Amino acid sequence: MKEAKSKTSTTNKSDVKLAVKRKAPASERAGKKPAKKEKPAKDPNKPKKPASAFFVFMEEFRQTFKKEHPNNKSITAVGKAGGDKWKSLSDAEKAPYVAKAEKRKTEYDIVMKAYNKKQAEEAAEAEDESDKPKSEVDDEQDESGGDELPDLNIPMG
Repeated sequence: MKEAKSKTSTTNKSDVKLAVKRKAPASERAGKKPAKKEKPAKDPNKPKKPASAFFVFMEEFRQTFKKEHPNNKSITAVGKAGGDKWKSLSDAEKAPYVAKAEKRKTEYDIVMKAYNKKQAEEAAEAEDESDKPKSEVDDEQDESGGDELPDLNIPMG
């Protein structure tokens, strides 16, 4: 005899529910997120890196582009036009910009050496202050008498 398949034993694709993994609420995820490493604070006195030859070219190109296209306010249009112009320049035409960039780089190197020397001196001064043994620091505090607590006779009851 043939066995008849019942409608309940077959499954339609529409009847099957797929398990969807949902994200946990933000309050639960907060503790599980890996902590980002904090970058050291930037020194505002540190000299800025010099512009490359392309950016030296762009300084000049922006001025000429604005004169030729006074109604164009789009920064992207200036950037694209400058990039296309830079690509079309020959090495001989790029040479003055490369020379200016090299000059700025040498000036930057000189300023950076002075900055690094100053940083090293400040670090050495800070290290000298922290070189005192702890016993000398304690002796200085004992002489001032600031560490001792007054004897308070408070009845405990």
